[in-house]
Amino acid sequence: MTTKPQDQDRSKAADQTNAGRRRRAALLLADLRAYYPQVDCTLDFREDPWRLLVGAILAAQCTDARVNQVTPELFKRFPEPADFAAALPQDIEPYIRSCGLYHNKARNIQAAAAWLQQQHRGRVPDSMEALLAIPGVGRKIACLILGDSYGRPAVVVDTHCARISQLMGLTDSSRPPVIERDLMNSLPQEAWIDWGHLLVTLGRDICVARRPDCPRCPCRSHCQTGRSHLGLPEALPDFLEETHE
Repeated sequence: MTTKPQDQDRSKAADQTNAGRRRRAALLLADLRAYYPQVDCTLDFREDPWRLLVGAILAAQCTDARVNQVTPELFKRFPEPADFAAALPQDIEPYIRSCGLYHNKARNIQAAAAWLQQQHRGRVPDSMEALLAIPGVGRKIACLILGDSYGRPAVVVDTHCARISQLMGLTDSSRPPVIERDLMNSLPQEAWIDWGHLLVTLGRDICVARRPDCPRCPCRSHCQTGRSHLGLPEALPDFLEETHE
């Protein structure tokens, strides 16, 4: 079966887009790592997959700083998944009330603990499929656990990552699964874990949602939006493929 000319054109355009994004991503990654040489997950207990899972559930529509204030007393009262599984959601609620949405969060935490007790003897699994089966765990939390607790390459697409990756020109989509795929295609695998943390830091510090401070941004020369703000063409010139401004 012969390939239609229009299909060939689309394939060529897609290849060019992917190549351009990889080139841009490499430059942006270098910018960010030079500006933020030390970044990490801002939730405490990141090396403990269960406690990171709980922290990630609590962090929905809440700051990591608030979650980190709440979790020490929470884990003092409920040290292990078995302790959460044996509790009622209303037993958990007083400890997490200040995180907001505490009814739903308490139910999700208790249900996740009960599931882990029943299915995995209280251990948080280390595969995407098994993590997504846990009540209250979506792809964002699963990727966070895989990356930060188990060291498995994974891209965490939160609101900062989605918004800034769009502004940078690394994705055209607003759908997290598509953004994740685009970033996995653009970034080297060794940078997948760091990328989410770098964009969270940038999003809180400079590229804030309501008013990005493009003139102060370390990525302004290579970011699609930053270049536009500087009066430069949004597309990177070819000579930047081998050099870094």
